Amino acid sequence: MKSREGRFGNVAAAVLVGGASTRMGEDKSHATLGGVPLATRIARTLDALVEDLVLVGGDPPADAPGRRVPDGSGPPCALRGLVAALAAVETERLLVVATDLPFVTPALLLALLAAPAADAVVPAPPDGLQPLCALYRVAPTLERARANLDAGRLALHSLLDALEVFTLDAATLAEIDPNGDALANLNTPEERADAEARIASVPPVSR
Repeated sequence: MKSREGRFGNVAAAVLVGGASTRMGEDKSHATLGGVPLATRIARTLDALVEDLVLVGGDPPADAPGRRVPDGSGPPCALRGLVAALAAVETERLLVVATDLPFVTPALLLALLAAPAADAVVPAPPDGLQPLCALYRVAPTLERARANLDAGRLALHSLLDALEVFTLDAATLAEIDPNGDALANLNTPEERADAEARIASVPPVSR
C-alpha cells in the first residue's frame, strides 16, 4: 500500500552502484546522461515510488537520494551487492535496479509490483532475463543469495534457478515499454553517446 506521501511503505528499493565499469572507462554511477549522473536518474525514479531507498556500494553521487549502504564481504560482483541490499531493508519485498539502466520507467517498476506473488519478478525480454531490474521477496532471496555467495556461485541466473520466479514476458514488456528503451543498459561510451542522442524523449526526473 502507499503511504500518505504517495510512496510505497511496504516495498523498499535499491540501486546497485558498485561495479568495475571497465568498458565505460569511468565510474558508471557518475557518468552523466542529459547532464544527470546515471545513479541519480535511477535513484530519483525509485525515490518517487518508495519510502526506503538504498544506494549500495561504490561512491554514489552526492545529489542521489537514498541511504548509503556499503558492499559486504566477498568477491566483487552483482550478487554481493544484492546481498547487501537485501540485508539493509526491513520490508518484505525489494525493487533492485542496476546503475546502468537509466531509462527504467515507473510503468515498468509498477508492473513488477503488480505481478503475481513470487520470490522474484523478473523482466524477460527476447535477449534474456534481467535480474538487475527485478522485484525480490527479501527473506527467501537473501537466504539463497548468501548461500550462493559463500559457495562461489556468483551468477545471478544461478540464484534465479533456486527461486520461484514470475517473468514479465516480451509481449507484456512491449505494452509497458513500446519503444524498448526501459531495459537498455549503458556499458560503453558508444552506448552512452547513442543514449544522449535520444535523451530528449526521456527527460531527467525532477524532484
